[in-house]
Amino acid sequence: MPQYPIRMKGIILALSGLLLMGAPAAVQAQSGSGSNFNYSINPGNTNTITITKYTGTSTFVAIPTNINNLTVTSIGDRAFYFNGLTSVTIPGSVTNIGEEAFGSCLLLTAISADANNSCFMSVNGVLFDKSESTLLQYPMAVGGSYTIPGGVTSIGEWAFSDCFSLTNVSIPSTVTSIGNKAFSNCASLASITIPGSVSSIESSAFYACSSLTAVYFNGNAPSADSTVFVSTDFNYDPATAYYLAGTTGWDDFSADTDIPAVLWNPLIQTDDRSFGVVSNQYGFNITGTTNFTVLVEACTNLACPVWTPLTNVTLTNGSFYFSDPQWTNYSGRFYGLGFP
Repeated sequence: MPQYPIRMKGIILALSGLLLMGAPAAVQAQSGSGSNFNYSINPGNTNTITITKYTGTSTFVAIPTNINNLTVTSIGDRAFYFNGLTSVTIPGSVTNIGEEAFGSCLLLTAISADANNSCFMSVNGVLFDKSESTLLQYPMAVGGSYTIPGGVTSIGEWAFSDCFSLTNVSIPSTVTSIGNKAFSNCASLASITIPGSVSSIESSAFYACSSLTAVYFNGNAPSADSTVFVSTDFNYDPATAYYLAGTTGWDDFSADTDIPAVLWNPLIQTDDRSFGVVSNQYGFNITGTTNFTVLVEACTNLACPVWTPLTNVTLTNGSFYFSDPQWTNYSGRFYGLGFP
C-alpha cells in the first residue's frame, strides 16, 4: 500500500487548525464604577450589572436603577459589609441579593424595597421575599422585641445575624425552617421559643449567642447539628433545650447538638390548701423542676380563649406560690402555664 506522509500530515494540521479556531475565548468579567458604587457586568446580559461595593459616605442610600446606562439587577455578596449604613432602599430592578450583602451593618435601622420590585418587599423596615414567606434581613440596629408575621415559613440565612440588642423574637407556627447563622451573634437573646412546625435548624443558627440559656420547643425535636447552639470561640455555658411531655426525638437531638434536653414539667397544684382564695387573693402553688422559669397566663373565656401574659415566675426550690390581686375584677378567670 502506498504511503502519503506529507498529505496525511497536512490533513492533521488542517483539522488541528479548525479545532483551534473553534475553541471559545475565555470570558473575562468586566467591571466599572459610578454613582458611589463599584460593579461588575453580568456575563449573561451585558446590559445589566451587579453592585459589588458601596464606595460613598452617605448613610442613607437609595440604590439607583441604572449606573452608566446599565441596569442594576443584583447586589453582590458583602456589597455593603461593615458599612456605616443606616437605611437602604432597593430599586424595582434588583432581582437578586447576595450572601451577607448587608452583613455587619451595625447601624442599619431600615431596609426598604420599591413597591414595583417583583422579588422583594419591606414590612416596617424588615426585608422579605415578595410573597412574605421568607424573612431575609432584619435591620441590625433595631433592638428589643420583634414578632415575625404569621405566614412566614422560613427564616433565611443570616436574617438576624449581628442583631446585638435584640432581646426577644416571637416565631409563628407557620415557620418550618431556620437558616444557616440566622441568629448568630444575637448577644442579648436570652431565650427563644421554637414552634412545633419547625422541622430543621441549619448549622450555626444560634452561633455565639452568648446570653442564650433556654430554648423552648413546642413540638418534636427538629433536625440540627453540633454547630447550632455552641461556639468554641466563646467561653460560656451552652443553652438548655426544654421540651414538652409527649414529644419525641430528644435523646438524639441532645446528642447531635451537644446541649442538654430537659422535660418541661411545671404544674398548677389544685389539691392543696394554697389553691383558691387566701387573704382575699386567688392563688395556687406551681411546682416543677427547680429553677424553671414559667409564664403564668389568664383568659376569661375557654370557649374562645385569648391568653393574656401575667408574669414570669421562677420555681425556686421547685415551687412558687402565685396570687392574683386582680381576680375580683372578672366574673370568671382561668389560668394556665406557658413558656416564658
